[in-house]
This record gives sequence, structure tokens and C-alpha cells, in this order.
Amino acid sequence: MNTWLQGFLDNDSFFGRLMTKLGIIIAASLMFAVFSVPFITVGAGLVALYHVMFKTLRGGGVCNPFKEFWAGFKSNFKQATILWLVFVAFMAFLSLDIQICNQAGGIVQSLSFLIYLIGAFVIFLFIYMLPCMAAFHGKLGQLAKDALYFIVRKPLRFIVIAFFDIFPLLLTFTDLKYLPLYAFIWVFCGFGLVAMLGAYLLLPVFRPFLDEIDEDSSTQNPYGDEEAALEDLRELDGL
Repeated sequence: MNTWLQGFLDNDSFFGRLMTKLGIIIAASLMFAVFSVPFITVGAGLVALYHVMFKTLRGGGVCNPFKEFWAGFKSNFKQATILWLVFVAFMAFLSLDIQICNQAGGIVQSLSFLIYLIGAFVIFLFIYMLPCMAAFHGKLGQLAKDALYFIVRKPLRFIVIAFFDIFPLLLTFTDLKYLPLYAFIWVFCGFGLVAMLGAYLLLPVFRPFLDEIDEDSSTQNPYGDEEAALEDLRELDGL
């Protein structure tokens, strides 16, 4: 009995690996909540979340969430902050345009449909640029192209990721009665769970362009450069 219990609780058992991943998810989610208190750092925090989840999945389910979160936050702070502020400003601009169209009425009001389409495109692009920024190096323009490439290449995965990124948030803010409970869940583990799901779905797509990790934890990039690898695959796919 003791041997069975010891094996069940061992770090290498299914239960042990599950608890380790859950601990990483909770720790990363709490880190994101703390680091996002200044509103302008939300973008860097989201990228850091994905950084932790990619490291966890590629490291056999084990990583230091605090160390990796800080590493992802610090290395992507500038670009992620610019991306976040541009995204917020653009969405605010579109919201103002929709209000103006609705107040004008008539033909002008029909333009609001086009604005909604533009807003949806921007949201979807932003959702995919976050994990691309966590996984690859490049300027914002290149990361936007990479995000569009991965969306087109695996549209079903994109739909699943977009659903779990958007629907739970909509549910949170439309059910104000349970908003405190939802807020607790988001802070405790929700942000981390959503990022882990996204990383789990995207890692197989990203893997050909990432450094290979050997048994000694050293890295070797078979392509030499992520952007060159992406360009090669685009040519193979005829994009």
C-alpha cells in the first residue's frame, strides 16, 4: 500500500506531473495578475505567460514559473507594451466610430458592420501575435505576418484558441452577479489555463521553427534562423 501511494505521489507519476503543471499554471497566473496592475504592462504580462507555458511544455512539464515569467516579461517588455497600447488605442478608436455611426443613423449606421469586421480582425491578429512574440524574435511587422501565416495554415486551431480567449471574458463581464467569483478564478488560475491551452495547440505548429532541446538541455537550431525557417515553409506552402 505504501509503495503504491509513494508511486502515485511521485513526481514522475501522472498525478505528480499533473500537480506540477497545475502549480506552474497557478504561479504564472498570479504573476500575471501582479505584473498587470499597471495597465500598460498587460501586453508584456500576456507574452510572459505564453513564454512560461512554452517552456513548460518543451521542458517535459517542469520549469521555474517565476524565473521564466520574469525572463519573458523583461525580454519582450518594449515590443509587447507597444503592441498592447496600439491595440487598446485602436479598439477605442473603433468603439468611438461605432457610436458615431449609430448616432448618425441611415446609411452611415450601416458602416458599423464594416467597423465590427475590422475590430474582429484586429482582435484575432492580436491574440496570435502574443504567442508568436513569446516564441520567436522579430519586429512587430514580421510578427504580424507570422501570426497571419499561422492563422491561415491552421484555421481550426485558430478558431479554438480565439474561442477560449474571448468567450470566457465575455461571460465574465456579462454576468456581473458572479463577477467577484470569476475575477478570483481568473487571477488564481484562469489566465494561466487559457495560455496553457493556447501554447499546447500552437506548439506543434511552432515546433519546426524552434530550437531543438537535447538531453543536456543545450539548444541547437536546425534552421539557424527562425525567420528564414518561416520563409522557407511559406515558399513550400505556396503562400
